[in-house]
Amino acid sequence: MGVYEQLEKAMEEKNAKHYIDALHEDYEFIRHQSGTSMDKGQTSDMMTQMMANENVVIRNSRCIYENEDILVEHSVMDFPDGSTEAVMAVHTISDGKIIRTETGATLLSS
Repeated sequence: MGVYEQLEKAMEEKNAKHYIDALHEDYEFIRHQSGTSMDKGQTSDMMTQMMANENVVIRNSRCIYENEDILVEHSVMDFPDGSTEAVMAVHTISDGKIIRTETGATLLSS
């Protein structure tokens, strides 16, 4: 199973643990809103909260490109505040796990 398939399955099942299992111990997430970064623990907390919130909806998810070094994906996300964003995520892969994620987003509605 590729990394994208693992993430997609975790999101469909709203299983934060399976999503977090895809992250490298040295994982870093770069937030598109602020440019700040979060480590694996902080990202794990965020993903657990997101997956537990029924108002977070991911639609039209698709893999743009994946190989052993990189995964590029795109989706449309609805958030609890009523906003909707088109989100592009670029994941750098090391040892079969995601070591870094950087996102970019376009606000579609607020």
